[in-house]
Amino acid sequence: MLTIVDYGTGNLRSVQNMLRSLGVAARITSARAEIATASALILPGVGHFDFGMRSLKQLDLRGVLDEMALEKKVPLLGICLGAQLLTRGSDEGTEPGLGWIAADTRRFDEARLDVSLRVPHMGWADTEFRASSGLFAGAAPRPRFYYVHSYHIVADEETDELCHAVHGYRFVAGIERGNIAGVQFHPEKSHRFGKQLLDNFARTHGLARGER
Repeated sequence: MLTIVDYGTGNLRSVQNMLRSLGVAARITSARAEIATASALILPGVGHFDFGMRSLKQLDLRGVLDEMALEKKVPLLGICLGAQLLTRGSDEGTEPGLGWIAADTRRFDEARLDVSLRVPHMGWADTEFRASSGLFAGAAPRPRFYYVHSYHIVADEETDELCHAVHGYRFVAGIERGNIAGVQFHPEKSHRFGKQLLDNFARTHGLARGER
């Protein structure tokens, strides 16, 4: 079953409700045994990077997540903070990240922003994507997604960059390597665009509508 990892960082029900509207069953859990039997995983989250990593450690979830994502190659989608946790670390704190993708999380460089632009970046933004990714199958050329963030990902390898948006300058809005992907925006708040992305995630990994 598609499993949403609960590590105390919010937005869980919104993701679950969006999936339910697509006819895809998803459970919310922090239980290692349930995570270990997932057919696909979603790592959502809002808030501070260090809080997220410490919560994963306190719940003893790091090991099972490493096993599922790196060894068993179970599909995993990180959302917002969940995407940032896929990197090696963040300007926001001192905790090491999961480090599954060669990337770092950086604060927006306000020196590069027009005085009219603020941090955090909040609101809708056109998003350009890598055409080969199944997450964007059937998407409009520049779908619009909803963002709320002060930090963005910087990847070592361009091939790991899934999508981009602009807030003063062009930034990486998502990363993907093999079975692991993360998006900075909130698909659960992005109406039809986000609904399509979550539907693609479910369908690409064999989670058809109505799966129980």
